[in-house]
Amino acid sequence: MVAAGAALADEVGLADLTMGLLAERVGVRTPSLYKHVGGQEDLNRRIAALALSQAADAVGGAVQGYAGRDALAASARAFRAFVLEHPGRYAATIGLEPSGPDDPLATASQRLLDAFTAVLRGYDIAESDVNHALRMLRSLCHGFATLQSAGGFQWSTDIDESFEWLIAFTDWGLRAM
Repeated sequence: MVAAGAALADEVGLADLTMGLLAERVGVRTPSLYKHVGGQEDLNRRIAALALSQAADAVGGAVQGYAGRDALAASARAFRAFVLEHPGRYAATIGLEPSGPDDPLATASQRLLDAFTAVLRGYDIAESDVNHALRMLRSLCHGFATLQSAGGFQWSTDIDESFEWLIAFTDWGLRAM
């Protein structure tokens, strides 16, 4: 049910995902969905956990065997591709707080952070600055990908070229630390 909801969120947008629309899509009556999820909020949380887990798989897999700029580029490209391919499910991840350390949202979120933390090990960053570097990296990747997904880059410069410029600039900044 969660996978169907995630796919539908990607198709129609998270804001337009409803229990009724999901029920129609999977061919059941809306009350039948409550056997699987506790309601819209529960569905959205489960979609968010799924999305974070899938993003962690994508980023973690992309950086295997790479270090430094190559790992940075691989992680950024994988994250961007995930957001562009799954905009609805990725939108579910924004602004949710895990309910505790065993919450699947916390587990999946930590896996994604671990993948990006591995990228940062290729740079000489003080331990006290790792959280700042993670926030910077997430802000850059998230910002670019969500703006692109929403059609926010309407001018003629090639978007891929701009993204590669962002990777080069980020690498330069991390090496300058």
